Amino acid sequence: MRDTYLIFRHNMRIQLRHKSAVLFGAAQPALFLVLFGPLFTSVGTWEILVPGLIVQLALFSAGLAGFGIVFDVRFGVLDRLRVTPAGRTPLLLGRVLGNVAVLLVQTVLLLALGYAFGLRAPLPGVLLGLALIVPLGVSLASLSYAVALTIDQETFAPMVSTVIVPLTLLSGAFLPMSMAPPWLDAVSRLTPFRYVVEALREMFTGHYATPAVAAGAAVTAALTALCLALAARVFARATA
Repeated sequence: MRDTYLIFRHNMRIQLRHKSAVLFGAAQPALFLVLFGPLFTSVGTWEILVPGLIVQLALFSAGLAGFGIVFDVRFGVLDRLRVTPAGRTPLLLGRVLGNVAVLLVQTVLLLALGYAFGLRAPLPGVLLGLALIVPLGVSLASLSYAVALTIDQETFAPMVSTVIVPLTLLSGAFLPMSMAPPWLDAVSRLTPFRYVVEALREMFTGHYATPAVAAGAAVTAALTALCLALAARVFARATA
């Protein structure tokens, strides 16, 4: 726990020195909210759009966390950390928790903007939604680190960016997938992020004990366990 906290504090200090990067990370969902939201409300509500934008934010913010470790490998930071007494798992968890903290700050900023535009989600639903975003951020950041340490450093950025965009669209972040053709609806059910989006939308409309919420929580928990186990294995091998 102590080693995890020390790595977390170190990474948060780095993040706080680049406050503009934290704000910039939430810029794209915020632009969608401002520019697409007024058009979307003619066919839907803010309680449908904002949860989708939160998942989009998680995909782009935590999903691109591996950028940091790419530079650490390139400049020898990871080599210096691996000779310290800190365990390999805390070296990973400290980083991941730092990414999750940044994601939560960005999510709160996006929610504040959403309320300014007309979002009327109940407070319990918003808090439950934030509780769901935490393990989602853990899973995405962990997977991002595992990928960054596995593939060639030069291909990380284009590969991850290429994957994130279709995952965002298939999650139904912008429009519910129930509006999609049957074949596209079926494909989207193979992605875990659709279930997270649907769970958040239920919470934001004040429905908590529903099959969609249960499915979203179960899928997120399974994804988090899988990604953490994979990342811990890859991280231990990379720092051995």
